Amino acid sequence: MTLTYSVVVPCFNEEESIRGVVSRIRDVMEKTGESYEIIVVDDGSTDGTHDILSEIGDITVIRHDKNRGYGAALKTGIKDSRGKYIIITDADGTYPFESVPEMMKYVSEYHMVVGSRNSEIVEDPLLRRVAKFILKQFAYFLSGEHIPDLNSGLRIFHRDLFLRFEHMFPDGFSFTTTITMACVANGIPIKYVPINYFRRRGKSTINPVRDFTGFMMIILRTVLYFKPLDIFLPVSIFFILVGGIKLAIDFAGQNHFGLGGALLVLSGIQIAFLGLLADLITRCRNN
Repeated sequence: MTLTYSVVVPCFNEEESIRGVVSRIRDVMEKTGESYEIIVVDDGSTDGTHDILSEIGDITVIRHDKNRGYGAALKTGIKDSRGKYIIITDADGTYPFESVPEMMKYVSEYHMVVGSRNSEIVEDPLLRRVAKFILKQFAYFLSGEHIPDLNSGLRIFHRDLFLRFEHMFPDGFSFTTTITMACVANGIPIKYVPINYFRRRGKSTINPVRDFTGFMMIILRTVLYFKPLDIFLPVSIFFILVGGIKLAIDFAGQNHFGLGGALLVLSGIQIAFLGLLADLITRCRNN
């Protein structure tokens, strides 16, 4: 039987919060009157999480034999789900699931609705806020699109959206960044709904340096995958301009063109041709 909503919750060592999160999800979904299911993917927890999940009724629990990552848990849950729309949220109690009914209002107009963490309460550590700001600016620089929340873990999207980009989703924390950038790069409309964000219960498994670097690479890779000219062309123009200036300076000072300037200009031209080739491949792939 096809349901309207599938709520997928990736979970790793969340014994302090998982019972309350599932209870809150059930309370909110019951009030909406929509048909739904709750799928919790225990991603190889080593604490008492699995025992708690075994005690909770009316949910589907899928267990990974070892920790495979946030994205891997989401992919497992979504593949096993039956809903027309997928709702994802975290198991640590940071996201206000009570905001979901407001987000549901937009699912018929938008392919994805994102809970944007910029409402009245945002209990995020300063260092993480700085990292998110840098990531948003980097994404804006590459895509030209303002993205209020790049990697929010509370969102609703059409199942077809997942199937379209399934081959791109990584196993780590970059799942949400990837689906956001894939939509932006393809002009797929996204609705951002302001939500609160609370301090998590339990210990975070995020590695600041590793995951920040991973997010940066995902943004770059996704834009390259869908819009290579947006990356190659500015780099090409930069090399050509710098090379041209170097050639002009050399000619003015030495009455001949220098090798360095010529190499920069030639490199810029080569990069432009690589960009055109990549763009051609992208267009052929999408047709």
